[in-house]
Amino acid sequence: MVELFRSNDPVHLSWAMAMLEAEGIDCLLVDAHISAIEGSIGAFPRRLLVRARDLEHARQILARAAEAELDDHLPE
Repeated sequence: MVELFRSNDPVHLSWAMAMLEAEGIDCLLVDAHISAIEGSIGAFPRRLLVRARDLEHARQILARAAEAELDDHLPE
């Protein structure tokens, strides 16, 4: 598996995982438990991994989903 991105934002990570899983792409969140060890201060980002063969497709899915979210919230 390869790293798609890393973040300290649990909402961003959850959103990305939901978008990927909806498209049938398996993903794995790693380093989640380090947060408990470090006292949840956000010093260590969590990493979202996907299969190497899915990396480019996963990037496209997240880019399209983020663009759609922006389009829905921009003033006309």
